[in-house]
Order: sequence, then C-alpha cells, then structure tokens
Amino acid sequence: MPSRPRIPKALAGLTQQVRVRDFLAAAVDEDRVSHAYLFLGAPGSGKLDAAFALAQCVVCPNGGDATCDECIRVSHRTHPDVHYLVPASVTGYLVQQVRDLIDDVSLAPIRARAKVYILGDAGLLRGAAANALLKTIEEPPQGVVFILLARSADSVLPTIASRCQQVPFRVVAPEDAIREVRRRSGLGVTESRIALAVAGTPERAVQFLASPGRREVRRLVVRVLGELSRDDSWDVLQSASELLTAIRRPLEDYRKQQEQRSSKDADYLSAKALKQMEDANKRELTARERSGMMEALAAAESFLRDVLMRCEDAADSVVNQDAEDAIDRIASATSTKGALAALEAVRHAADDLAHNVSPQLTLEVMLLSVKEALACPPSYR
Repeated sequence: MPSRPRIPKALAGLTQQVRVRDFLAAAVDEDRVSHAYLFLGAPGSGKLDAAFALAQCVVCPNGGDATCDECIRVSHRTHPDVHYLVPASVTGYLVQQVRDLIDDVSLAPIRARAKVYILGDAGLLRGAAANALLKTIEEPPQGVVFILLARSADSVLPTIASRCQQVPFRVVAPEDAIREVRRRSGLGVTESRIALAVAGTPERAVQFLASPGRREVRRLVVRVLGELSRDDSWDVLQSASELLTAIRRPLEDYRKQQEQRSSKDADYLSAKALKQMEDANKRELTARERSGMMEALAAAESFLRDVLMRCEDAADSVVNQDAEDAIDRIASATSTKGALAALEAVRHAADDLAHNVSPQLTLEVMLLSVKEALACPPSYR
C-alpha cells in the first residue's frame, strides 16, 4: 500500500477536496508539478483557493510552508511572480490580454524560482486569444506553471484542455461546508451559513468571519436593504456612498503594507522590476475592491433570496436569521415577482462591474432598482 504524501502546510487547508490535496501534495513532494493544470468544478468547490495554494508550493523555497515571505505574498495576492487573470471582457479574454501574458512569460522571475499564471473562467478563452496561448501552454519556459480554472472540460476548447493535466473537484455538500466552517472558526451554524453565502467556499468563509471589516460590510448591506422602504432617493444615494466607503476601508491598510514592502525591495530590485511591482499592486488594489464589491452583492443576493423564500412560503429557514424581522416585513409588502426583479437588479450590478462601471454608480443604480422592484418607488424631498 503506497504511503500518503507529505502534505505541505499551504495545501493542508484543502480539507473539502482531500483527493485534490493529496494529488497536488504528491506532485510537490516528488518534484513533478506539471507545466499546466486544468482545475474543473462548480463555483464554490474551492478551485481558486487550491490554485493559490499550489502557487505557494511552486514559489516557496521550502515547498509551501505557508509562513515564509514568498508564501505570505502569494496569500495576499501581491507576489510579483504569481499572476491571476480574468477575462477583460464579458465575452472572454482579449487577444491583447493574452499577448501581454505571453510577453511576461518570457521574462525571468522577479523574486522566486518560478512563475505561476492562474487563469479564471478558462471557458472564455476562445478564438484568436486561445490560439495565441496554445504554444505557450504546450511548451512554456522552464519554471513556468499555468493553472486554468473552469466549470467542466466541455466548456474549454479541446486544444486547450488537451495540453493540461485535468484535476476534477467534487461538489461540496452544504452540510459538509457548514461543518468545516464551524470547526475552523469555532462559531455557530447561523454565522457559518451567512459566511458561506457571502464568501462561497469554506476557506474564504473562515477568512470572512475573521475579518471585522468584511463582516461590517455585510451588516451594512443588510441594514440598507432593510431600510429601503423608508428611504427617499437622497437616502439611497447616501447609503451607496456609505457602503463603498466600508468596502474600501480595509484597502487602506493593504496600501500601507505594500508601500512598506516596496520600500524594502527598492534596495535590490531594478527600476523596471519596481515598476512591475507597482503596477501589480495597483491591479491588486483594484481586484480587492472588486472582490469586496462582489461580497457585498453576494450579501444582498442572500438577503433577497430569503425574501423570495418568504414570499413563496418555502419551508427552508432563512440564511440571514439576524435580519429575520426585516425579511418578513419586506416579504409581506412585496410579491414573488418583486423579489425576483430585485434579485435580477443585483445580478445586473455584477454585470456592470464586469463592464467597468464605477462601483459608486453600480451601487446607486442597484439600490434604486431594488427599491423600485420591491414596490417601494423612489420618493423625493
């Protein structure tokens, strides 16, 4: 019977995907990490968490100890040799986006012994953009690893999928996810369900529960939605501004940390490398703001889904039990059609963000649309 591989600390958190964890651990332990992986699974299965965990193992001089400076930078998504890309257009990756990636692949690593490129929504890698990347994925330079993320192999072009080692992720049962969050956070069922509704995976749910700033954003979203019926248009615009301020507040600490790191690195990095790091930090700030916005939208969607369940007299208990009074009040004043329209307004807001609509305008339009959808048309002073 073969012995189990040594599990690097960076991979140890993948407890909901034990087979994936052991598979990746064996590859790291035996020094046979593939040049290209295709992680396959439904949203919430933990593909992105696993991708960054593997990236830690690749760039870490100790094989993924999760405590060194390299690993910490990867976990903060600030490592200059670990790149996370998403489609620049709602219709997919742009050709220029892929060409920039290929140009970067040819450059030597800035800090680590290797470079990692994580591509989200690989199913949207098509046409000329996919053709531009084929040769690079098939024969990347030494020390370059690609990790592509997709729902299924069928959603990815066969020419891309055939050049990657496919790693399937199982669907995590809600009960298992709640149990894992409770075990790791020490909190109850209600808090764990809320965190999963906002963050998506057990790993990120635990991080959410450990962040007072992120939990405050969720509480603010629930409060704002609960008060829409009593607010006029000016109040709604003020609420949007307050929400955005709360979302951006944690970014100030991050910005200061990066300024300190850049100051330390200035002693041994070239001007070009420093510029690349500055650009990466700016992209990371934008990505973190977008991530905060998406969590706020997820909180709004969870709240409005509870309203819909109440409108339908569904037997399922609401997720946001700390706001049950507001949910019941809104449900009694609206209809299933109104709740569905409100949910559509939230989904439209996510689409607006993908089209680079400003976060402030996105929140304003969403809140006014939700107010109107729930049969609370705007009033004016």
